[in-house]
Amino acid sequence: MKKIKIFFFIISLSSISLFGQNREVTVIKSNKLDSIVKLRKELNSEIQNLRIQIYNGDRVNAELIMKEYIEIFKDTSSNIIYETPNYKVWVGDFYTQLEADRKLTEIRKKYRSAFIFRPEIAKIVNEIDEIENEDRPEID
Repeated sequence: MKKIKIFFFIISLSSISLFGQNREVTVIKSNKLDSIVKLRKELNSEIQNLRIQIYNGDRVNAELIMKEYIEIFKDTSSNIIYETPNYKVWVGDFYTQLEADRKLTEIRKKYRSAFIFRPEIAKIVNEIDEIENEDRPEID
């Protein structure tokens, strides 16, 4: 009787692998998903939607902070924005939150009050207009 139990035990252990699962995974996805991801990438590549503000205050200090930032970080994507009654120094054009977070940790070593924000589209359009107007010669 003991030999029969051992025999069935050995057979049951050896047959366990026969009933195991395969290591294949089949993913069924909609074609719409690819088109949505593609559209999202296109939209994100056209609009820089995250910035970092490193200063808010008077004009003289804003200009000094911006020059200091450019010297330290070798980054020319910085602007001074005027919102009554303060001047703000905005830096960076980030497409993703992760990208902005990485830069913020680097910037906060020097500028502790820096923070990430998403500017309004109107402000971005005004900023682009200002940049375009700087390149145009004045008409007398």
